[in-house]
Amino acid sequence: MLVVCKEHVELAIDIFVDEYEEAPDIYDLNEVRFTAWEPPATCERCGNKPQYLVI
Repeated sequence: MLVVCKEHVELAIDIFVDEYEEAPDIYDLNEVRFTAWEPPATCERCGNKPQYLVI
């Protein structure tokens, strides 16, 4: 699972495909909410606000 900003979503997809050898599901954090999980305050690759969940 990767939580990234718009700038790093392509990198996150590449990392996911390299690791799992299949396409990830991508969720826009502005459109979905999970009851038992809060997204981190920053992108995993930089300090920007995260926009996508790649799983």
